[in-house]
Amino acid sequence: MRGISPVPSYVVMQPTTLCNLACDYCYLPFRRENQKMPVAVARAVADGVASFAENGRFSVVWHGGEPLAAGLSYLGELFAPFGPGVEHHVQTNATLIDDAWCEFFTAHDVRVSVSVDGPRERNGERVDRGGKPAYDQILKGVEALRRHGIPFSTLCVVGDPRPGVATELYEYFLDLGCEVLGINVEELEGVNTRLNRHDPAAVSAFWAELVAAWRRDPRIHLREVEWSLRYAGAVLDGTADELLPRQLDPIPTIAYDGSVVLLSPELAGFRDPRYGDFSSGNVLSTPLPEILAGAANTQWIGEFLRGIEACRETCPYFGFCGGAHAANRYFEHGRFDVTETDHCRNSKIRLLEGVLDHARDHEATAV
Repeated sequence: MRGISPVPSYVVMQPTTLCNLACDYCYLPFRRENQKMPVAVARAVADGVASFAENGRFSVVWHGGEPLAAGLSYLGELFAPFGPGVEHHVQTNATLIDDAWCEFFTAHDVRVSVSVDGPRERNGERVDRGGKPAYDQILKGVEALRRHGIPFSTLCVVGDPRPGVATELYEYFLDLGCEVLGINVEELEGVNTRLNRHDPAAVSAFWAELVAAWRRDPRIHLREVEWSLRYAGAVLDGTADELLPRQLDPIPTIAYDGSVVLLSPELAGFRDPRYGDFSSGNVLSTPLPEILAGAANTQWIGEFLRGIEACRETCPYFGFCGGAHAANRYFEHGRFDVTETDHCRNSKIRLLEGVLDHARDHEATAV
């Protein structure tokens, strides 16, 4: 895996910077401002991805802010320029979902992912602008999805990964009825400056317990665990080098104003004296394929690629993760050519160790 692919597997679109919640761990800098994406930006992106969609399914992920805060009719206008072959995804806090939104999702065949952190007592940091818990509003939105028969994924932020938490979370999401569960250990990034360092043994035990809970009742796809098991299996049969793509996915994030930030959506909206606004161009003035073709010319990306090579040379986990994420390097260390981050430790190294610990414990019990 060397360099950046000129063809992404998906793009991230920011229809508005606004969010109706004020979650304590949120990284977004302008979530109180309603800066909407002009339809002209969507048209430019649609033109740019048309050739990508010709080669098979291509995903457009509407993120935020809270994408539904753009309004149903306006989001529909942003969807309109995209043609056949494009699959729309929405990452939402679900608090605005009602019957009308469900009809919109059905009409446009939208894949929905809901951000929720588990049962009520674990959602204390997901609050509205007045500081009131948002849990009841989230569940109301989920119930609307169920009522309309719309399948959904979930994304759960875990601020305290330790034994005892994982089983509770997994059983909750089983009952919630989601099809896929993704686990994000809270990260220090963006405007969230809280440290995310945890006892290594506790984090590994969290992941091992999560594997055990999933294996007892694997009715839902568990994103991190299934990838880890796939990697472990590939190591055993000698095909691990085939798992990672030959080049990095550029993951272009199109900010509300059309500026394009590559590799890490979390960098959109930030500025730095050394790196500027992290953008590689703007779709209103430069076609997206042209921006992607010149990705390595962006100053910070060159530094990031040097950091990737340092990871390759020094980290035994490189084949599993492909190197530390750009945003984590920057927000934890202030630059991109460093290697290990707290995010690596919590969500890559301890994850794989937890999966292997579970496998060893299971084997010992079986014997």
